[in-house]
Amino acid sequence: MTCPAELRRARLDAARVMLLFTPELCSGRDPGETLAALLPEVDAVQIRVKPVGGPPRPAGTPGPPAEARGTLDWTRRALRLRDELAPRALVLVDDRVDVALALAAEGCDGVHVGRGDLAAREARALLGPELLLGLSTHDVGQVLSAAEEPVDYLGFGPVFATATKGYAAGHGPELAWVASAGSALPLFPIGGIDLVSAPDLAEVGRAAVSAALLSAEDPVAAARALRAALGAR
Repeated sequence: MTCPAELRRARLDAARVMLLFTPELCSGRDPGETLAALLPEVDAVQIRVKPVGGPPRPAGTPGPPAEARGTLDWTRRALRLRDELAPRALVLVDDRVDVALALAAEGCDGVHVGRGDLAAREARALLGPELLLGLSTHDVGQVLSAAEEPVDYLGFGPVFATATKGYAAGHGPELAWVASAGSALPLFPIGGIDLVSAPDLAEVGRAAVSAALLSAEDPVAAARALRAALGAR
């Protein structure tokens, strides 16, 4: 089920919790069941099928690319679950502009690109004006320069150290707040955010998370607690 671009961007502006769905982080539970349980509790889900962890690396260093077949299959599954369980949730893909285009007619809302992926302007040229485009940023300078890019939202991080993405240190919540305050676009802090650290991001009011929900003993309760910690409704 597709929706108009204006409605997509209104939902993006209102979004507070973005789930970075990586099946390998579901702690032995069925990933499809976990995704179905979490979709009604989040505002957006980004399908991120790629290896987790790895050796520590400096902020801004590109990670491994998303896997095409797995991304396609999981995005299609997420779209069907979204239409059944959470029609207001946005479904995005990580890295794979080709997958976003292939599934646009099935309701895929857009794609997120990193610094090591296809350049934002090239991605926009392929996507056209209808689909959402997100961009990773790793310092305030990149946040400010993103105002010149044809993107709809930003990821900013890592805010905290995160084994999931291989970052040994993070920027801290204060810099995330500065970055958010300096951005005209919705900005989602990312990296090492959990229920303990989430209250430190209440000034931003948004977060993109993976392990904090997918690996939680009770993912639904964790999602609700995270939303409350961010001061979101």
